[in-house]
Amino acid sequence: MTNSTADLPPFQAELDTSGLYCPEPIMLMHNKVRDMQPGDTLKVVATDPATTRDVPKFCHFLGHELLLQQESEGQYLYFIRLV
Repeated sequence: MTNSTADLPPFQAELDTSGLYCPEPIMLMHNKVRDMQPGDTLKVVATDPATTRDVPKFCHFLGHELLLQQESEGQYLYFIRLV
């Protein structure tokens, strides 16, 4: 990733979906957010390019805030604040 860890938002939970393809990353995200509280931030790591479309739609549909979305060398990083 291009950002240093100091530049990344703090998070309460992390989900690594590397190596998984649509729809698995989004299904795992649905399961993970069920165990979290409003205001918590979820860090998601993915390798599926489809997540660049699916994660923003997931956030929009459920009303969560996409704090950060970035890509570097085939790895995608998302920080999502739950509402």
